[in-house]
Amino acid sequence: MERDAFGKLLENCRESLGLNAGAVQRYIYWAFGVVQGDLGVAANGLTSIAELVGDRLKNSLFLAGCSLLIGVPLAIFLGVVTGLWRDRPVDLFFSTSAIFAMTIPEFVSATVLILIFSVWLGWLPGIVVVSASSPVHEFFPEIILPMIVLAMVMTAHILRMVRSSVIDVMTSDYIQMATLKGTPYWHMVLHHVLPNALLPAINVVALTIAWLLGGVVVIEVVFNYPGLGRMMIEAISDRDLPVVQAIALIVATVYVGVNLAADITTMLANPKLRTLHTRSK
Repeated sequence: MERDAFGKLLENCRESLGLNAGAVQRYIYWAFGVVQGDLGVAANGLTSIAELVGDRLKNSLFLAGCSLLIGVPLAIFLGVVTGLWRDRPVDLFFSTSAIFAMTIPEFVSATVLILIFSVWLGWLPGIVVVSASSPVHEFFPEIILPMIVLAMVMTAHILRMVRSSVIDVMTSDYIQMATLKGTPYWHMVLHHVLPNALLPAINVVALTIAWLLGGVVVIEVVFNYPGLGRMMIEAISDRDLPVVQAIALIVATVYVGVNLAADITTMLANPKLRTLHTRSK
């Protein structure tokens, strides 16, 4: 009797999950569900994954967006400055600082910032104690330290890319010709150097955005931030495979989408690529 009851329960479970259908049919049902926002249910069979992921994704995007607003403008400005004043004290200082920031693991810099600003000085909270469903404005000031850590890493990568691009443009033939013709320095920088030097930075910024969503796992764990990365760690610990798959799918989709948008933007912004694309037609 117990075996029959268990067999019926198992059969009902397979039927409710659609496991009796063929592999192709199951994949089609799954793909249509994902397009409609249905990511399935968690391992407990009761909770919708879309509901679980919604607030966490919002929080991760908010943290990434705040870090981008700080890191990208700062990195572009410092990259241009260090590229224009190559091998001068300002260049040596910021270039060395960028290398230093790139080599330090995120959890180390996060721990150091917590130790300084939270434990010693007591200026900022060391962990986030806000729930995942709270409005984003309630994350201040807890979000400041994780935002600084992410902005540091982001600024270091973009700064070095912009600096190298500015140096390459400044040593190009047409810039030297413009200099020989007596073109005013700042006019040349604003109208010739920057438009060409900042184009390669678009792809770097896109890669940084994609890294932010998938690479904030350590930061979210250290600061107890209720984001997508911490949710993945919790799902792995609980062996909740459907949630892990859903998060991996979201991160991969964002990564591909952001890089595609960056490639299209680069092609539209670069006259050379536009010309090649037109000739290929």
